[in-house]
Amino acid sequence: MFRDWYDRRIAPPARRIVAAAGTRLRAGQVFLQDGERVQAAVRRMVPTARIVGGVLLSLIVAVVLFAALFDWNLLRGPIGRWASAKYDRQIALTGDLDVKLLSWTPTVVVRGLKVGGPDWAKDRDTADVDEVRASVRLAPLLIGRVEMPLLSITRPRVVMISDRQGRKSWRLDADRPDDGRGAKLPPIERLIIRDGGLTFEEQRRGLSLTATVNAQETAGGTAGFVLDGRGAVRGSPMTVRIEGGPFVNIRRDRPYAFQADVRGAGSALTARGRITRPFDLGRFDAVMTLEGRDLSDLYLLTGVTLPNTPSYRLSGALNRDGRVWTFKDFDGRVGASDLSGQVRIESGGRLRVDAELASRRLDIDDLAAVLGARVRTDPSGRNTEAPIVVGGKLLPDAKLQTDRLRTMDGSLTYRAAAVKANHLDVRKVDLGAVLKDGVLKLDPISFDFNRGSLNGTARIDATQAIPRNTVDLRLAGYPLESIVPARNGSVPVSGLALGRARLEGPGASIHEFAAASNGSMSLIVPNGRMRAAFAELLGVNASAGLLKLLSGDQSVSAIRCAVADFDVRGGKAQARTFVIDTDVVLAQGKGSIDLGAETLNLRIEGESKKPRLLRLWAPINVSGPLTAPRIGVDAGEVVSQGGLAGLLGTLVAPVTALFAFVDPGLAEDADCGRLMAGAR
Repeated sequence: MFRDWYDRRIAPPARRIVAAAGTRLRAGQVFLQDGERVQAAVRRMVPTARIVGGVLLSLIVAVVLFAALFDWNLLRGPIGRWASAKYDRQIALTGDLDVKLLSWTPTVVVRGLKVGGPDWAKDRDTADVDEVRASVRLAPLLIGRVEMPLLSITRPRVVMISDRQGRKSWRLDADRPDDGRGAKLPPIERLIIRDGGLTFEEQRRGLSLTATVNAQETAGGTAGFVLDGRGAVRGSPMTVRIEGGPFVNIRRDRPYAFQADVRGAGSALTARGRITRPFDLGRFDAVMTLEGRDLSDLYLLTGVTLPNTPSYRLSGALNRDGRVWTFKDFDGRVGASDLSGQVRIESGGRLRVDAELASRRLDIDDLAAVLGARVRTDPSGRNTEAPIVVGGKLLPDAKLQTDRLRTMDGSLTYRAAAVKANHLDVRKVDLGAVLKDGVLKLDPISFDFNRGSLNGTARIDATQAIPRNTVDLRLAGYPLESIVPARNGSVPVSGLALGRARLEGPGASIHEFAAASNGSMSLIVPNGRMRAAFAELLGVNASAGLLKLLSGDQSVSAIRCAVADFDVRGGKAQARTFVIDTDVVLAQGKGSIDLGAETLNLRIEGESKKPRLLRLWAPINVSGPLTAPRIGVDAGEVVSQGGLAGLLGTLVAPVTALFAFVDPGLAEDADCGRLMAGAR
């Protein structure tokens, strides 16, 4: 019984305990055996580890000894040959090359660095530097960030040439397009330039400059960076001075202040600003003032094409953000007109300029300067005049700079809210322009009058040396009394003029274009009023017109219709239809206007609509220059009084054709329509 109880209760657990103990014992034995094997392996590896450690230590010692004792001058030749092959120009290290690597700020010293010019400018080295000393911080360098405690350059001589094809000698990687974003240098704590020299030549604009460059470590108000240059632009003296603060403990997150003054070509640019992140020259803000005799002269200093203007002074905020330059919120004057707005310039690749301009009050003679007229502004800046010499040229002959238009693209909007015009009834001006690949499109050309407007478009194709031009201008309702001023309180003629001019042809100036143009010019006065004395004199009625004029008669006659239509060929405008129909006289004209010579040769013959007991009808001749026409009477020829109805009949078809050309719907609203009905 006890045996049975032992077998069932005691033996199984005991066997399990013994089995577990045996397992642990065997595991312990294995562990001990493994430990013995590990210890044996370790004993065998100790000599190997000692060998590897010795090798590594030897390599470290070798590297240290190499860095300390190696003659780095042995690498001058290989470095020069590699750089010459990479940048396709001669590059050489002619002096000692020292490298100190065993430091938390490794340092490199290069003496006698020469960088030759490209193939097209081999005769002048791009750079010749006596010594360059640079150091970097090791810890930031290990994570890919460059920080330079020191950059010292001694006696650098730098030559920068931009040729007529736009190639730049200082661009080592010429095949890589210039993105226009500006240079980005690593942070430099101490920048030192001793006895630096810079020569700059821009052959397209005829600009040359020689400057000294120095960067000192001095503080206490002394300028740290100074570039002081003298030169010439198209034979005119030029000066450049740029100053910046001292390069002592400069920080990336601390703006760097500078000021600049550039003068030449009758212009002056002054700026005071700051580089928002030092050594990132592609970003800065400044307040800039521009002044000079003509905005177009700024092309010689900036490379930006601007229109001809009178003297100017403008001030505003200049900002650069990579490729984009913005001159915004500027205000000032151009001639006797105020001007404000903003200009956006995008560099890198093809230059693009977009301008939004406005004037509160425009002196119309300032706008004449844009078209090439010679103007003068009084010293007070309150008035601009475009004097016309009697017998001289009326159309501006200033040449358009077609080569400048081909260098850039852009757009312009301009609005004048009020206009000062001594002899013109202009109230507002609205202009728009788009320049693309050498083709300038003007749309709109809009002038608002007190009663009426002048609207149109123009196109100038400047892709060739002599541009091709197309002009289409439509006149709607210009008051005749604004053309012929009142005399002794009496208005000689009144009414609204309608017209259109469509011309095309070659020419680099308005005068050249007009002298070679083809097309048509038409003017219609659908109704109006004229002093009866002048109406009678259209045919020189001695018995009526002269007596009324001499007696001061103020009575008026109605202008039923006046039409002047010219066909233009090669700058010669030949009259196709020229008629003035009043209550008392029907006058017909013929002749031509030479737009090149700016002369008139017109003949007006009148026929009375009323019987006269005493009359002497003789033609009127209008001849001479546009600026001083001569009016004479051909008393030797008497005009027949017959055929009045036939004359009106021959005018119906030409006048009808002009209605749609000048202003649709004119026939229904004008006395010209009744004239046609009467002729029928």
